[in-house]
Amino acid sequence: MPDRMVGKQAPRFEMDAVMPNKEFKKVSLEENMKNDKWTVLFFYPMDFTFVCPTEITAMSDRFEEFDDLDAVIVGASTDTIHTHLAWIKTDRKENGLGDLNYPLAADTNHVVARDYGVLIEEEGIALRGLFIIDPEGELKYSVVNHNNIGRDVDETLRVLQALQTGGLCPANWKPGQATLNV
Repeated sequence: MPDRMVGKQAPRFEMDAVMPNKEFKKVSLEENMKNDKWTVLFFYPMDFTFVCPTEITAMSDRFEEFDDLDAVIVGASTDTIHTHLAWIKTDRKENGLGDLNYPLAADTNHVVARDYGVLIEEEGIALRGLFIIDPEGELKYSVVNHNNIGRDVDETLRVLQALQTGGLCPANWKPGQATLNV
């Protein structure tokens, strides 16, 4: 049975990435923490697939909402930065990503996917794992989907906002609603 991760310090990471300006650079949890930012780290299985671009572009299209919440988005797969760049340079109409507003990181040695418990060892790819990490490095939220099912950006934003209230949020809580008073 895997160890519990939520409520503990998130595994630190540093990965090569393709930045929004299409340059190669490193991204790291430490850098986000140093800048007092929340981190939304999500893994997807592979570049040039079919469900993945729907999620990646949906997150990019809502980038400003995450930015307004002091959250940095990092997408990651076990593909290389060169494959990421080729996919970004492919138009959305051709199953590509087009321009993105956040970095796509390359976990080519599989260390980060393994650390976060989403690596499918025998295939060398990641499950659809999404992790929200606070500015102090505590893993606050974790969800892992089967690779056939895309994630909901609205739900990711809702959970991030709920976590940022610091309060107790009841079932079906929506931003702007009261938290529980106990």
